[in-house]
Amino acid sequence: MSRALLSHILHRPPLLASRSGARGGALPSRLRALRLNCSAAEATASADEAPAPPARKKRVASGVQPTGMVHLGNYLGAIKNWVALQDLYETFFFIVDLHAITLPYDAPELSKATRSTAAIYLACGIDSSKASIFVQSHVRAHIELMWLLSSSTPIGWLNKMIQFKEKSRKAGNENVGVALLTYPVLMASDILLYQSDLVPVGEDQTQHLELTREISERVNNLYGGRKWKKLGGRGGSLFKVPEALIPPAGARVMSLTDGLSKMSKSAPSDLSRINLLDPKDVIVNKIKRCKTDSLPGLEFDNPERPECKNLLSVYQIITGKTKEKLLVNAKI
Repeated sequence: MSRALLSHILHRPPLLASRSGARGGALPSRLRALRLNCSAAEATASADEAPAPPARKKRVASGVQPTGMVHLGNYLGAIKNWVALQDLYETFFFIVDLHAITLPYDAPELSKATRSTAAIYLACGIDSSKASIFVQSHVRAHIELMWLLSSSTPIGWLNKMIQFKEKSRKAGNENVGVALLTYPVLMASDILLYQSDLVPVGEDQTQHLELTREISERVNNLYGGRKWKKLGGRGGSLFKVPEALIPPAGARVMSLTDGLSKMSKSAPSDLSRINLLDPKDVIVNKIKRCKTDSLPGLEFDNPERPECKNLLSVYQIITGKTKEKLLVNAKI
């Protein structure tokens, strides 16, 4: 890593539009409808002009792909938690459109979905005055840092990723692009670029976060400390080693047609998910037609009744009731 590259990635904040629009010049016309906000881009006052800064909040970074419709699982598993996190931490929430192109995609639809996802973030309660909201591809440093991290990441680490094995098997090994293999390195870049302390993760992303931690530690060992100081840096670690922020229990929402599969945008049947933009009558119809079982009563913890558990869990997390109160109210 050259001194120039290190300075570019680690010392220069991403150039995003601030709320006043003063930094980086006027926004292009295609972005004026959605102003990007990033606390990392705010101008910093000199020490003799500003009062002593308050204790720094821990930093949280997270993103959602703009592919397909945002569904109830996305809301309960991620966005709902983000609304609470923005009051407790310094938060970076972004739309990971670069991750969305690792598999075949339609460019006009991806552009439309990116804007729709941003609007849904705001409609669900993400406050642009509290959280930094932006589109991943609008910050070039994500790709630049990914390339640098790739040079220090053994390919054997990537070959072990479960999601890569599953998706490549579905797509056919000969048709898989390199981007699917390096997807976790881009995810590591998303996290490490902002020196994130915490990362909200679900069960399907814990392996990727662990890889991010390993990459961070490896780069720190290879280039940090005295080596970085010789290049003109401050020494010490280049990147923080992020910790997992586990969402509340019950945030994993399963398919309405298969209680053993996660609710997914890519599932072939639209009846398997409740999209946040579904009309009321469509939602009612999906609930009426969702898979249940023929056993009497309702149970939370019977492994032989996954669909029953899923519906009860969704109802519980939406209403905020405890299991005990829910069961009493249902007169089970």
